[in-house]
Amino acid sequence: MDMSLEKVSSFAPLPIRVMAGIAFIIHGLPKFDNIQGPQGLLGSVGMPPELALPIALLEVIGGIALILGIFTIITAILFAIEMALVTLIIKSGNGFTGPQGFEFELLLMSIAISLLLSGPGRISIERDILKREIFPKASYKQKQVNSK
Repeated sequence: MDMSLEKVSSFAPLPIRVMAGIAFIIHGLPKFDNIQGPQGLLGSVGMPPELALPIALLEVIGGIALILGIFTIITAILFAIEMALVTLIIKSGNGFTGPQGFEFELLLMSIAISLLLSGPGRISIERDILKREIFPKASYKQKQVNSK
């Protein structure tokens, strides 16, 4: 059994995808129980309160997509943008750690960026069932030039 570094590293996004997906779902579901809370928060910082429902949908549906490994690149872009905006608009005045600090949002943003760069990895619908990424990342492999 050949367990080359390339084969093993293709599984690296899996635990990150699953845990980030769970985290986003856990934070998105309560928004549906009390949509007025997120609407009030958004309104208090000058954002349209109507964004509360799309944000909740993104967190739940996007979390499921991450766990399944489908639309990974698209979902990662949306989550990175969401976490950057939450950090800058809502939490930046609260400090990095402590009550209402933004360390968790930066961690989730970093995870989203990592998934944006790596793609879904193994044990994902995109790679193992569809055999391709729905929104492929840029390839870093260089063409080999024949030298004489």
